[in-house]
Amino acid sequence: MISVCIATYNGEKYIREQLLSILLQLELHDEIIISDDHSTDETISIIKSLNDNRIKIFFNVNKGYTNNFQNAILQASGDHIFLSDQDDVWEKNKVKVMSEFLKEHDFVVSNAKIVDENLVPTGLTFFEMRGGGKKGFWSNLIKAKYLGCCMAFNKNILHKLIPFPEKVKLCPHDLWLSLISEFYYKTYVISEPLVLYRRHGQNVSTGAAKSTSSFLFKVKFRVYSFFKVICRATA
Repeated sequence: MISVCIATYNGEKYIREQLLSILLQLELHDEIIISDDHSTDETISIIKSLNDNRIKIFFNVNKGYTNNFQNAILQASGDHIFLSDQDDVWEKNKVKVMSEFLKEHDFVVSNAKIVDENLVPTGLTFFEMRGGGKKGFWSNLIKAKYLGCCMAFNKNILHKLIPFPEKVKLCPHDLWLSLISEFYYKTYVISEPLVLYRRHGQNVSTGAAKSTSSFLFKVKFRVYSFFKVICRATA
């Protein structure tokens, strides 16, 4: 069983297109878990209008992007858990390709094709911008190489993954998932872009943008993240 976890907030413009690209790849027993951060637009109405029993809607209690994803993951029932943003589009072979690698690996992450709001390719992939998707704990601690919306993992990692670190600004969900997986589990990186990663100026995440954080902040988040990962050794 596959669970696709989506954190939504005021995503009315693109959520329908994203959901349709996912639903086409799922079986009848699979599910999409929506965790909504109390949207004030038509996001929930649009989701409900699809009238698909595989979509299950929950509302986030502790507001915020990372907490919203944690809430979605906690509701998931699947053996394989995929993460998705609310405004991208999945390539038609994403589930098939990643599911094959999840048979032998605990954590799988793909590349993404960077596109504009109309899905026109910019000519770049995320890995090209972030050092080729280089594997390894230390590599990702120094500079995050993976996008959360390109990740999938087996449910067996949840006992070390959950709960997310309290200081979400120092260790957001996608970095945390990368580090936990690289440190404790068997991982695989797919060089093929399996997501159209839409950049439109109103994105909640800043995955394709150059970091503006100070050097002191970067040191602080690396130290914090490292010790949080180490502390999960007995989990």
